[in-house]
Amino acid sequence: MQRTLSGRQAGLVALLGAAWILYGLMVLKAPTSIVLTVAAAMTAVGAGLCGISWERIEGGIYQSVRSVVPAILILFVVGMLVGVWMLAGTVPTMVHYGLSFLPPGLFLVAATLLACIVSLATGTSWGTLSTVGIALMGIGGGLGIPLPAVAGAIVVGGFFGDKLSPLSDTTNLAAAVTDTDLFRHIKHMMWTTVPALLISLIVFGWMGAGYAGNSANLADISLMQNTLQSQFNISPLLLLPPALVIALIIMKKPVLPSLFAGVAAGGLLAVATQGASLAAVLSAMNKGYASTTGVALVDSLLNRGGLSSMLGTTALVIAASAFGGVMRGAGMLEALVAFLGRRVTHSGQLVLSTVIANVGIVLLTGSCYVSMSVLGPVFAPLYRHLGLRSENLSRTLEDTGTVVVPLVPWSITGLFVAETLGVPVLSYLPFAIMCYMSGIIALVYAFTGIGISRLSNEEAAASPALAVVAD
Repeated sequence: MQRTLSGRQAGLVALLGAAWILYGLMVLKAPTSIVLTVAAAMTAVGAGLCGISWERIEGGIYQSVRSVVPAILILFVVGMLVGVWMLAGTVPTMVHYGLSFLPPGLFLVAATLLACIVSLATGTSWGTLSTVGIALMGIGGGLGIPLPAVAGAIVVGGFFGDKLSPLSDTTNLAAAVTDTDLFRHIKHMMWTTVPALLISLIVFGWMGAGYAGNSANLADISLMQNTLQSQFNISPLLLLPPALVIALIIMKKPVLPSLFAGVAAGGLLAVATQGASLAAVLSAMNKGYASTTGVALVDSLLNRGGLSSMLGTTALVIAASAFGGVMRGAGMLEALVAFLGRRVTHSGQLVLSTVIANVGIVLLTGSCYVSMSVLGPVFAPLYRHLGLRSENLSRTLEDTGTVVVPLVPWSITGLFVAETLGVPVLSYLPFAIMCYMSGIIALVYAFTGIGISRLSNEEAAASPALAVVAD
């Protein structure tokens, strides 16, 4: 029989790893990938001292690292896509038109809503950020709006759709692991997600009022547009690559080949419209686009992309997944959840426990996929035991998982957002309002009873009894 950790043992080992991460990042200011690698080693030693075999720990690491390979491949392709779209003039064209049609006062609201539409249609925050998100960052910078605020608005819109679209993998996962009908799950999430979005839009509208009618940036906008026109052949034709990517994802084609189709389309247009050579296209795919216009606003926008720009992020992804793999392989996550979950007697306490466990696992592993997979089956009986329908659990998992991962600097999603938009996670975090308001609203509902779905008497009677396991 395999050795299992008690809740107290798992908590002690997890606390050790978490304390080291905080100390390494905040005090020593060491590279994140190194801090996470050392945390994985420390956690493995702690689990080993508690009697967990190395084979189990190693198996957890391998399984976790294998699970992030698709994300790493997407990172590589997005790096290539950004470089090629710069060379082809696709991003410059979107920025040029955006500077013409988006007034500064409405930009943050418009950027949020545009990202909402694209993410709802495609079901992917990553696809949204790597297409319209890149262009919106350039437009916002040209309009003189602080880039962290622009990134926060894009994150809000991108993850709104990732949370509510029936095409989203996290939406389907949350429903599946809690045995909830998909559309019942989506409908129930409207209670928390829509108010959180509205709060975000109100704040963005208030912030935008400070930029309305600001003529100080008109000279910079004109300079950017003139420089872009002198460097590229600006044409609506160059909008085809992002349109192609979005169309393929709407047609439910896999994200990776859809993004690569965007790379290929961008490469063809770079040759056909900008006179680029094949060697220049391949160089942009590898090293990104190098802009030497001498105009700082333009060069800071265009000097981006390339597969090589994602290598540092890849190291972080692997280190974070290794740390999460140790915890998963040792059975620490299940032990912690079971220890916490058996001590609740009220619906408010149960939702609060779910929030604490979900956020904790996301912080420790950097993955909402891990937290949902662990928490769904473990907490589902507890919700039934207290007479709560499963959509309460599935909603809470998304309210404090799907939209929290982009706020974690060492998570795969946080790293992707930071690299794609060019803004550190902690810089855009205050502006990603919906991402933390959803969880706050969920807790208010849990303790007031608002928006809580309960089992009927017949459904409660038919639910299996809760099995209580000793610590």
